[in-house]
Order: sequence, then structure tokens, then C-alpha cells
Amino acid sequence: MPYVIVILLSYLIGSIPFGYVLTKLAGHGDIRRIGSGNIGATNVFRTGNKKIAFLTLLLDGAKGAAAVLIARNFYPDLVLLAAISVLLGHLFPVWLKFKGGKGVVTSVGVVTALTWPVGVVTMVIWTAVVKLSGYSSVGALAAIVFMPIGVLLWGRSDLEILTLIIFLLVLWKHSDNIRRLINGTESKIGKSKKNDSVNS
Repeated sequence: MPYVIVILLSYLIGSIPFGYVLTKLAGHGDIRRIGSGNIGATNVFRTGNKKIAFLTLLLDGAKGAAAVLIARNFYPDLVLLAAISVLLGHLFPVWLKFKGGKGVVTSVGVVTALTWPVGVVTMVIWTAVVKLSGYSSVGALAAIVFMPIGVLLWGRSDLEILTLIIFLLVLWKHSDNIRRLINGTESKIGKSKKNDSVNS
């Protein structure tokens, strides 16, 4: 029974589509009809409303951390299961026909709740790479590449498998972005092409 509770609760927390809900409430319509159609913070930013984009970013990260902290409080042995479940909820939300975000922000929230130094450094790397490259997708990829390395550097080898799973899931969700980067057709932040990258 604890396994079922942790999986379902964490999945449902992760599946809350904050970008979709906030964009609707702000009067911008269906975020899935804007930009690339993704529900993440980068695409919300394309509505021109920076406040709801930042709020989406904050809440998508917070739900990842919340699932981990709830599990730690009630079922400490199932924390890693909660971490995977909340990420899957974000990637494949039942409310939106299993078409969700790309998982970077929620993953950062998860990792920060498990080992905050790695989470903080991941955020710094992500921000720095985006500013230097101008590509949200490049920053996202740099962040997830660092996660498995970071947990080893901070002596948390118990999180290695989890961060590798996160890396593979988020990498898979960014396959189109990677293809566009290779082809030189990926758009930088601030551009409004339909195929822009969305990485939260």
C-alpha cells in the first residue's frame, strides 16, 4: 500500500500543469496553441507575461521538491520512488493526454530537495550556459549532464541511479531540440519561431 500511495500522490503532484493553468487564468488562452505548444516556463515566457513565466518556473520546481519532502516525512524508504513518479507526472500529465513539459525544472526541484548543493550548482550552470549561449535547450542539457556528476562529487552515490534516469528521460524529451541544434535551426530565447525550444 505505501508504494501505491507514494506513486499516485507523487505522480498527481507532478501532473499539475501550472503553465497551462496560469496561462489560462491570465487570459492568454491555451498555452498549447502558443509557440511550440509546450506547457513549460520557457513557452509561457512567449506569452509576454514574465510574471506568470517566473511563477510557472517556481511552481514546477516546487512540486518536484514537495513530492520528495512529503515522501521523506511519511515513507523515507520510498523517497527515490517519489522522485521518479513526480517527474513522470510532469512529463506525462493525465489531465493533458500525457503531453507535458520536458522535466528540467521539476528535476532540479527534486535534486535540490535531495541534496541542495547539487541543486544550487545545477541552477547556476543552467543559468550561466543559457546566458552565454542564448539557447534554453543548451542550458537545460548542461544542467542534466551535471546532475549525475554532481551527486558523485558531493558524496551522494546513492542518488547516482536516480540522476541517470533523470538524465535519460530529459535527454529523450529534448531529442527534437538536439536535432535542431545539430542542424543549426534551434531558436534562441526571445525568438518566436514555432519550433522554439521549451525546456521546463
